[in-house]
Amino acid sequence: MSPYPTISFLSDYGTVDEFVGVVHSVIRQISPSTGVVDVTHEIPAHDVRAGGLALARAAQYLAPGVVLAVVDPGVGTARRAIAVEVADGAAVFVGPDNGLLAPAVAMVGGATRAFELTNEAYQLGAPGPTFAGRDVFAPAAAHLCAGVPIDELGDEVDTNGLMPAMVPITRIEDDALIAEVLWTDRFGNLQLNVDPDEVGAWGDRIGLRFEGRSRTGTRHDTYAEIKTGEIGLVVDSYGLLSIAVDRSSAAEELGIGTGAEVQLVLLADDEAAVPPSVTTPVVLREKS
Repeated sequence: MSPYPTISFLSDYGTVDEFVGVVHSVIRQISPSTGVVDVTHEIPAHDVRAGGLALARAAQYLAPGVVLAVVDPGVGTARRAIAVEVADGAAVFVGPDNGLLAPAVAMVGGATRAFELTNEAYQLGAPGPTFAGRDVFAPAAAHLCAGVPIDELGDEVDTNGLMPAMVPITRIEDDALIAEVLWTDRFGNLQLNVDPDEVGAWGDRIGLRFEGRSRTGTRHDTYAEIKTGEIGLVVDSYGLLSIAVDRSSAAEELGIGTGAEVQLVLLADDEAAVPPSVTTPVVLREKS
């Protein structure tokens, strides 16, 4: 029985071109019994950070096996192609060494070992260097599922030398907690890089400043509790504070999206609460 029965596949390929189908077919020819789960292929083109955050959000829920992730603006350059073993071999992440894999690898406990994909015996002959997903990453993932040991794929590399993730953290400036929109989901909800504990003592109403404008956000336990015309603040399914509106798009309502700066401000009627005085890293909560 294969040690890795499933490949979970994420990319920025989209579904208009043949790229995703070709990768599926390469995998099937090498390891016909392997199941492939398409996590998403709608990561914005070349957006490594967005891909890394999406992978981190999904990681704890993915089926055991190999995670194949390709958002690779440096394809064909000197950036490394890698396979990263986690949990003493319980799973392997395959993709470019550009920070894409780092948030998810951290979410599941960190790297045990890592290997650069240098063994051409486990790659396809390529007419050009620009489709590593087909020629390098997919074959590596499929061969792992077919039982090839990870150390056959290439040279071992120091896990401490892998490219880290570029995930923003909050900070305090003057009277505000400076946050950033990490993700805009398809409903227009705006996920902030804010742990709810950072504003835990601020009361139910929090000032929001963005692009020279100000609104008041009201904290609720569920999206359904947000009143019409109100800006809601809800802890989302990943444990981070999100801005939402009633059955509509907060992104459209506020005119902001992923990457926008949002300042959270303690309102005058909640002055008894004290803003935090230290920065806090983003925590995508692990499954218990």
